[in-house]
Amino acid sequence: MHNKKRLAKTAIALLTSILFIQAVPAHADSVHVAKEGDTFFTLSKQYGVDMNTLIKTNKDISPYNIYGGLKITIPGNENKVEAAPVQAKSQEKTVTAASLDVNTDNKVVQAWGKTFDYSKTLSVKATAYSADASENGGWGPVDYFGNPLELGTIAVDPKVIPFGTKVLVTGHTHPGLPKQAFVATALDAGSAIKGNRIDIFIPGSKQFVSSFGFQDIELYILK
Repeated sequence: MHNKKRLAKTAIALLTSILFIQAVPAHADSVHVAKEGDTFFTLSKQYGVDMNTLIKTNKDISPYNIYGGLKITIPGNENKVEAAPVQAKSQEKTVTAASLDVNTDNKVVQAWGKTFDYSKTLSVKATAYSADASENGGWGPVDYFGNPLELGTIAVDPKVIPFGTKVLVTGHTHPGLPKQAFVATALDAGSAIKGNRIDIFIPGSKQFVSSFGFQDIELYILK
């Protein structure tokens, strides 16, 4: 009788273990904390996942505004292929910035693998600002329309660049911004931003952002 009870308990324990193992997904999603230079392309190569699947999994994240500290979900993949460490390093060295391809005849520019139609280009002098209270008057860290400041917000002279205009910002250098090119929207203004001047919002401390200084930037005014 005792032996039968022991066998029954053992069988139940084994069955429970098997069911538990089956219930745990073999390829659970993971989270990658972005660093400067990361793109969906480089991450798809690093983790061996399909780039389109990666983009769909992170539909709330713009491919053009990936910055350090951003949390990106890496989907589980049964067919995941680990890249050799040497190959991964090689990819990171060769794909760290948007590759700009401009067709001036058709007014088309390509960046991050996406094509944009533009109406004209505009050369401007750019500065940068943070969410620090000293840089936002008495309004707090919001744009001209009261929306929270976020990467992709720029302050403009609305007489030169109307509010709501989307632009492709190129030619800048700063660790808090996507390299070489990113899409921004004219949603803010400033008393010092007159004529061909823009002020780029960058997340981070005032000290970190101030290293941007003054830079000559080329804008593609998107259609």
